[in-house]
Amino acid sequence: MEQKHPFHIPVMGIAFTLDSPIKVARFGINSVISIVEDRIIETMRSYYYPFINKEYIPISEKEKDYRAKRIADYLNLVNFIVKMQIDKMKQSAFEKGSEIVKYFEMLPNEHPAKELFYYMMKLEDPNEKRRIEQLLRDQITPGSIDVNIMTKVDRDNRETNGDLIEDGSDAVAALRGYAESNLDYSAIVFSAGLNPRLYNYLEKCKSFDIDEHGNFKKRIIIKVSDYRSALIQGKYLAKKGFWVSEFRVESGLNCGGHAFATDGFLMGPILEEFKEKKEELKTSLFELYNKYNTENNKNTYSDCPEVRITAQGGIGTNEEDQLLKKYYEIESTGWGTPFLLVPEATTVDADVITLLSKATKDDIKLSNNSPLGVRFHYLKGSSSELEKLARIAKGNPGSPCPEKHLAMNTEFGADPICTASQKYQKLKIAQLEEMDLCPEQHQKQLDAILEKECLCIGLSTSAANNYDVPFLKKYKAVTICPGPNIQYFTEVVSLSKMIDHIYGRTNIMHHPNRPHMFINELNLYIDYLKEQIAAAIDIDLNPKRKKQLDEFEKNLIDGINYYRTKINTIFSKNLSFSADLDFAEDELRNVKSLAL
Repeated sequence: MEQKHPFHIPVMGIAFTLDSPIKVARFGINSVISIVEDRIIETMRSYYYPFINKEYIPISEKEKDYRAKRIADYLNLVNFIVKMQIDKMKQSAFEKGSEIVKYFEMLPNEHPAKELFYYMMKLEDPNEKRRIEQLLRDQITPGSIDVNIMTKVDRDNRETNGDLIEDGSDAVAALRGYAESNLDYSAIVFSAGLNPRLYNYLEKCKSFDIDEHGNFKKRIIIKVSDYRSALIQGKYLAKKGFWVSEFRVESGLNCGGHAFATDGFLMGPILEEFKEKKEELKTSLFELYNKYNTENNKNTYSDCPEVRITAQGGIGTNEEDQLLKKYYEIESTGWGTPFLLVPEATTVDADVITLLSKATKDDIKLSNNSPLGVRFHYLKGSSSELEKLARIAKGNPGSPCPEKHLAMNTEFGADPICTASQKYQKLKIAQLEEMDLCPEQHQKQLDAILEKECLCIGLSTSAANNYDVPFLKKYKAVTICPGPNIQYFTEVVSLSKMIDHIYGRTNIMHHPNRPHMFINELNLYIDYLKEQIAAAIDIDLNPKRKKQLDEFEKNLIDGINYYRTKINTIFSKNLSFSADLDFAEDELRNVKSLAL
């Protein structure tokens, strides 16, 4: 299907985009659903079935393969609702304020359908007007209903007798649920790196095969932080006969949720490499793809299927969006964090929206809160943080951990537990008390234990709170994980206004001194390096670690030098870019001096 809008709403948390397609797909906007947490998905099934006047039939945890069934049915339900919305829109009149008018008004100015719409609105001949109206109705298509699997969230599951369930791990079951759904012309987004077990399971999923017309009804998207990761994962799948239709490049640190820092490689140079090597990437993957098809008696192809390069992370202005598209040849941009302040697009309860709209730089923390052991952008002051601190104050730290999706630690036995759970933290604190540590080191290690926070519940409850539907008894606290970009967005806006901002038709950002997205990312990496150096010195800066940090710094310097070569071309209209770059370089020198 033609993509009506050259941007997409990425997955955010677990619940924040869980029903975004129901809110925005009918306007031709692509969005991504998280399918990691099946209990909140079951809750959403109970909420949305009445909307289509059908009985909600629970899918019990006692049913075989219940997780995949819940996911597949929810995706079918979302798809059904969106199709109903599209059918209704196509039959509606072109009246001021109607959704069909809104559909065309929100399109990019240069889209042919929008030009035809404005032509139709000026017509006086009723017959010609009806003819053009029908042409416009025929052009209405929904945005893609995509799904996301974080590949690291792949806990094993067992039968009641303790036997491992074959193909029953969390991520594999979620993949099966998507594969068995009736979503067509959609995509699955794999994030957080290569998971061999998950990728190998694709061989059992026929819905990812190319059809007789050379199209994929279910596409594969891989979220990556650099070109090397794209090449490795793309080749891995091509060798197995699977085509990656899109590589979604995300800033390592200038993003929301889990942050996978690169080794100091910055977004600009990374995108430059994708631009320079895109054809090389396509050719190398296509050769492996056709080789697999030949060896397995499948059809081979003379024309390479589409490979799209898209980008997301920290975009805040139309100028930045256009830079990515025009210079770096990015085909779609992901606008995530700003949409948390758009109730028509995401599911965020009122209390959290207020917290987001007032957020400052000091409120956004690159934390160690995630039980996955991956850095996690986090908004301080959330109800989840307050609940965690209250438990600590009462001498009962940790979460009850009813969901266990992140129960992966086997430090205290073969049965995995979550590092944010009460069980783990009790055992870990007891272990710490037996160690002969100085007060400073003892407190430091205690803080590291207590920092972990339950994400399965915290990232899910916003939907339950917003719609007042039961999820888990007694659990209402919300964890919110915006990117650092949220500090520049303070206004709760309509969907139309946010899209107008993206396309440069209005401006909702009231921070005239906001640095360019590339400068923001550079500063985040300098802060990160400073933290890493301080941590390394604290435990003795050994030669191996010093070499790693030196390489990190070198990559940052190379990135700064790359940006300098572009100052008179792609950054020529940004008067502060050069000065911001000088300031960042001075800061980097100061950071380096810490290790001397």
